[in-house]
Amino acid sequence: MGETEKKKKLRQLPQDLQGEVEDFIDFLLKKRAKRSRGKPTFSWAGALKDLRGQYTPVELQHKISEWRIGGE
Repeated sequence: MGETEKKKKLRQLPQDLQGEVEDFIDFLLKKRAKRSRGKPTFSWAGALKDLRGQYTPVELQHKISEWRIGGE
């Protein structure tokens, strides 16, 4: 759909709905801007190295889940 077609459709809406469309566009632009944060740094990699001998990888995944939900 071309820009002219979009403008034509927008003009056909009542004034209050045109405002809602503008608000929705602003929302989508903000949402998109929040996602664009660049490449992840993985600075956390190796942070649990000291637990390597204490837990298997699967046990460590379970333990991390417990920590996230506040279990012991």
